[in-house]
Amino acid sequence: MMNRKAGKEQGSASSKSRRSGIAKLLDDTAVSTYEDVRAIIDAKFELLKIELTEKLSVIASAAVVAVILVVGMTYLLTTVALLIGELLGHPFLGYLIVSLLFLSCFLFFTRFKPLLLRNLIQKILLSLHDYN
Repeated sequence: MMNRKAGKEQGSASSKSRRSGIAKLLDDTAVSTYEDVRAIIDAKFELLKIELTEKLSVIASAAVVAVILVVGMTYLLTTVALLIGELLGHPFLGYLIVSLLFLSCFLFFTRFKPLLLRNLIQKILLSLHDYN
């Protein structure tokens, strides 16, 4: 009888060591999986930060270029107005003609063809991203 108890105790001891080995393996696998998932999530956040930074830099550079364009167009329109005024003999006539040109464009795009400008801008933006 003693041999049977000793055999059972040895069997249960080896079973416990196997369980602890399997449990340890499962624990290590779960921990490494958790760490891998956490590393993937951290990497995705870093990628998102980089993409957002890139998009913000594109927007900022476009804003700077837009300001430069507005200032340049202002000087160009002032020059055209002064030229027209010089040709007509009165400087105010040049400014009047340029102003009337802008007001007529405003009326055209707001009263007569309000969707034309929106559709044109939408087509330009879609063509920038290669959409048809």
